[in-house]
Amino acid sequence: MEFQHTSVLLQKVIDGLAVKSDGIYVDGTLGGAGHAGAVCEKLSEKGRFIGIDQDADAIAAAGERLRPFGDKVSIVRSNYADMKQVLHRLGVSGVDGITLDLGVSSFQLDTVERGFSYRFDAPLDMRMDDRQELTAYEVVNDYTESELFHLIARFGEDKFAKNIAKHIVEEREKGPVETTGRLAEIISQAIPMKVRKQGGHPAKRTFQAIRIEVNQELSVLENTLEDMINLLNPGGRLCIITFHSLEDRIVKRAFKKAQNPCTCPPDFPVCVCGKVSKGQTVGRKPIIPSKEEMESNPRSKSAKLRVFEHR
Repeated sequence: MEFQHTSVLLQKVIDGLAVKSDGIYVDGTLGGAGHAGAVCEKLSEKGRFIGIDQDADAIAAAGERLRPFGDKVSIVRSNYADMKQVLHRLGVSGVDGITLDLGVSSFQLDTVERGFSYRFDAPLDMRMDDRQELTAYEVVNDYTESELFHLIARFGEDKFAKNIAKHIVEEREKGPVETTGRLAEIISQAIPMKVRKQGGHPAKRTFQAIRIEVNQELSVLENTLEDMINLLNPGGRLCIITFHSLEDRIVKRAFKKAQNPCTCPPDFPVCVCGKVSKGQTVGRKPIIPSKEEMESNPRSKSAKLRVFEHR
């Protein structure tokens, strides 16, 4: 299957990066290189682009798409959590812009055997990096009922998390839950009929929660934001697209802390902690897709873009 993914907020990201023709730019979630291609088109021969992705299919697709840009492009298969180390190996100490397009790609969702979607019946997998050991199968079949409840409640924000976890454990006692289709059935049975009829697939939140757990998406984001801000050159910008409130909350909090890191009590007349602002958030509110983009690409509806500019 050809790697296809419609880049969300494409022009807004390019505007947010304020691309300089001779700058150095990094995409930590390269995907099909939609955002990357638009950045590379703005770079002169002195510019440089570095693309990072943990998905082998994305790396292959991006390599083809970015081939015309030649030596100015470097592509590395890795998790963006290792961005600092990747850049060090490439001899780069600071960059002018970083992009993250979080969540799962259209290609990953639509490739049946990857096991990301409740719309298809496939082996439970959900790994963005097939080199890692933990899969959705282990989460569903090996986690305790309490562990399942907490991850579905936290990462899926599903008010029926307790009942869903109970049903999963009861069903797996009869035999392992091996496929996405079976898991989706179990989740549906755990949710009241009147709720099922209200629209939206009943398994959506639980599948999101399991995917986040398998790929450690929130902890990777939370533990990497400070490093990325520190990698920015003066005037450099970090652009992050999130797709649910948990991610957006982490980004908003990290940007706020970087902008105002002072830990002095509010009643202190002057700052004595010595912590200095690293920059500021661009704009007061997150950028969202236009009505036209939402209509043409329904998966963009929950997208939010936040931009941070280094001093």
